[in-house]
Amino acid sequence: MEANQPVSTQTDVKPNMPDELKNQLEFVSASKLGRYELPVGLGLGVLSGILWFLACPKFNLWPLAWFAMAPGLFAMERASSRWRAALFAWCMGIVGNAGGFYWMIAVIERFAGLPRPLAVLLFIAVCSFQALGLLFLGWILHSIRRNFDLPLALLAPLIMVTAELCMPLLFQFYLAMTLARQLHFIQIADLTGPLGVTALLIMVNGAIYDIVTNPRRRLRTALVSALIVAGVLAYGYFRINQMSRLRAAAPKIKVGIIQPNVSSNDIGNSRGLFAYQQIATLQKLSAELEAAGADLIVWPESAYPEAISRQAEGDKPEQSASRIRRNFTAPLIFNVITYEPTVNRRPMYNTAFMLDQSGKFAGRFDKNQLLIFGEYFPFLETFPWLQKFAPQSGSQYAAGQSAVAFPFRTKDGREWRLGPMICLEDIIPAFGRKVGKLHPHLLVNLTNDSWFGDTSEPWQHLSLSVFRSIEHRTELVRAVQTGVSAYVDVTGKIYAETYVAGTPESPRPPDKILQEVALIEGGHTVYAAVGDIFGYLCAAMTIFLWLIFPRLRRRRKLIPSAASD
Repeated sequence: MEANQPVSTQTDVKPNMPDELKNQLEFVSASKLGRYELPVGLGLGVLSGILWFLACPKFNLWPLAWFAMAPGLFAMERASSRWRAALFAWCMGIVGNAGGFYWMIAVIERFAGLPRPLAVLLFIAVCSFQALGLLFLGWILHSIRRNFDLPLALLAPLIMVTAELCMPLLFQFYLAMTLARQLHFIQIADLTGPLGVTALLIMVNGAIYDIVTNPRRRLRTALVSALIVAGVLAYGYFRINQMSRLRAAAPKIKVGIIQPNVSSNDIGNSRGLFAYQQIATLQKLSAELEAAGADLIVWPESAYPEAISRQAEGDKPEQSASRIRRNFTAPLIFNVITYEPTVNRRPMYNTAFMLDQSGKFAGRFDKNQLLIFGEYFPFLETFPWLQKFAPQSGSQYAAGQSAVAFPFRTKDGREWRLGPMICLEDIIPAFGRKVGKLHPHLLVNLTNDSWFGDTSEPWQHLSLSVFRSIEHRTELVRAVQTGVSAYVDVTGKIYAETYVAGTPESPRPPDKILQEVALIEGGHTVYAAVGDIFGYLCAAMTIFLWLIFPRLRRRRKLIPSAASD
């Protein structure tokens, strides 16, 4: 029976039919959503989308994530065709993206210079694109279930992990972020990355669907799923205790963070009195942190308001009003725009520097993962005529090509490696692995989230970043222009954090925070060694069930028929 044929309301199962045909007919007869299939399916998709974004920061209703997919699974599986299953899943994805990324409308207005109606249309287009992974989830799930009576507790996580692994996103995220603060569930990230946590969530969603809709496999599904969840919790308990003991014994340093709380409206005022006031404020707060015992100080992205030549070897002269460090001597990691003075077109770089105690640059890192439309416009160098379509507020930066480890020397003379990341690089597992291969003793992220205001984005960014600490078992310090600045320990626990501020509507004065961090050499986990092998195995199994095995089975059925002829 083809997937797009009308589904009978009668159960045509005969006692003497083969079991395989019985199962297929039972599935088809149960797959009817009713005469109002389209509105019911779309409604269930909308419901799942709403539950998903409510489970994410900053709504933080994370228990919803354990069953948010179940209404959508019901609509997908019981749709009368693969096209409708895909439509219902796509609707779920669009609503989930729209509710989670509502802050993109204001960002599009700012960077693209578009009026609100056009910004909303572009926002819907972005959400529709980002939901394509769920569209394929609906299509593939429905296709496989027409051939195999597999439990959704097995099938749904395989396909969802494949979608998260393979689908490109403008703003990367993974469903695992809903559990970012539930430490016992996310320790498996050092084996699988965030994809394993996504698989766990979707397995439970699928198990709930199976238990409610399939009495024949209710007990078996519940038992197997419960054993897997218990195993994940046991592993989490073991690793948290193990890592906590390692952290207690590790060398510690005090790291101070400056949070300037400069709003997006004032970012880029790099000339005149305002710029000098910014620098003076950074220096004053840094001196206070050093007096409080800071061994290392971190300024966030866009804090230092002037550009620096890439040929500079260290700080500016003492008499310069733009001198970086004044009245403190602690090593400093900060962000700045750099340029090559000997090149006519002077490409700009988004750069992090390590300024040592002598005032020399001990390390330089250029941001690898640039923000589309904000830091670069695609194909602009190949097709210069695209310049007239480029956002007026955007800039064309050059991308760095590699990860870097900054050298850091403690007071006892020992040397350590610090892994810098800029902005959204701390939410990208692949880039985290590039840094992890350098075996840093501490990850340091410099971010400017002021463009997003007091929305969900800064909290989503923080939740996505904690997985880097678990994946590589090293700690993370995040300095963020207007928050949320934070310290994340080796178990992924956010043990100190600030707030979101710096909006024009509710300005707050510059602030600072000082915490002790452990220096633990990272990059020695299973995930650091093998990467997303778990995701690739899920993708291989999905392709096998979807495309390969049905053809093998059809060929096997044809062979006896040909032999009899």
